[in-house]
Amino acid sequence: MSLIHSADIAQTSFKTIPIIDLSHIISNGADISVRRALATEIRNACINVGFFYVANHGVPQTLIEDFVSQSKEFFALPLESKLKIENKTTPNMMGYSALLSGNNDPNGGGDFQEGFEFTGEPLNLLDHDVVSENGHSIGLNTWPPELPKFREAALRYYEAVANIGKVLFPIFALALDLEEDFFEEKTNNAAALMRTLRYPPQEDVTDDHIIGIGAHSDWECFTILWQEPGIQALQVLNSEKEWINAPPIPGTFVINLGDQFARWTNGIFKSTVHRAINRSGVCRYSIPLFVGANWDAKLEPIPGCVSPDRPLQYEIITAGEYVKTKLAETYSH
Repeated sequence: MSLIHSADIAQTSFKTIPIIDLSHIISNGADISVRRALATEIRNACINVGFFYVANHGVPQTLIEDFVSQSKEFFALPLESKLKIENKTTPNMMGYSALLSGNNDPNGGGDFQEGFEFTGEPLNLLDHDVVSENGHSIGLNTWPPELPKFREAALRYYEAVANIGKVLFPIFALALDLEEDFFEEKTNNAAALMRTLRYPPQEDVTDDHIIGIGAHSDWECFTILWQEPGIQALQVLNSEKEWINAPPIPGTFVINLGDQFARWTNGIFKSTVHRAINRSGVCRYSIPLFVGANWDAKLEPIPGCVSPDRPLQYEIITAGEYVKTKLAETYSH
C-alpha cells in the first residue's frame, strides 16, 4: 500500500497509544524480515497517532535512576545558584531554564516547568575545555559547579538514549519504503538536545491558561521521552479534539514524531499536538531527548509523499531555519 493511500485511510481518532517492542533489533540488529515487520508497526503508529511507546529499549535502569537522582539534586539547589547558569545568559543557550521562561502555546500564559538543557560531549573532556572538530565547537555545555557527579550521570544517560535514535532512523526509512541509510546524510552532524525537567504540582488549576507545558508539537524529527512512573501528566490530542492520556509505563520510553518528519513526509507522518498538566500533588520529573536533522538539511518531501491529490503542504526551508524560528517564538532566543 502506498504512503499516500495509507494516510488517506489513517485512523487518527485513536484512544490509546501503541507499545512497540525493540528487543530484537537492540540485541542483535535482527535480519531484514524482522526489521521490516518492526517498520510496519512503526509506520502504522506514525501515520495514525504520531506517538508510540518503546519497550526493551536497551537503556539500563541504573543509568536512568542515577541521572534522575542527580536531576532532583540540581533542582533542589537555591534559585540564585541555578540562575548563575541560566541558558538565556549563556552563549550556547545551554543550562538552566526557569519557571515560565518558555511558552509553547501562544494562547497560554507560559510553561510551568523548570529545566536544564545540554547536548552530548566526550566524557573525558574537562569542564573548561573547548575543542573544535570540523569547525564545530564541542564541550560548550554549562554544568552546575555544586554537583560534580551531575555531568557524568547526564552524559552517560544521554549516550544510552541517543543510541535508540540511531537504531530508529533506519527503521523509519524502511517504514517510508526507503533504503535504510536514507536519513544518514541528513542527520549525521545533528546535535540532539536533552532536557531534564521538573514540573511543580498544580492541584488548583481550573483552566489551561498556565500548565506544565502548553499544547504544542515538537520541532525536530522525533523525541525520546522518559516519564516519572506513577504520575499522569502527558496528554495527546487526537483528530476528534480529545485529549488522550499517555501515562508512564514502566520500562518504556515515549517516542513522538516532530515537525521535521511531518515536513519530510508532507504530513503523512503525524507531528501530534500534546501537552503536560501535573495535577498529581507532587513534583513530576521527565527527560526528553530531541533528535533532529542537520541544520543544513532541507525539509522537503521525500519520494512518494506528494501527488496531485496531496499537494505540497509546507514551504521548503532548512532544519536550522525552522528551529531558529521556533526558538524565537517560544523562548525569545
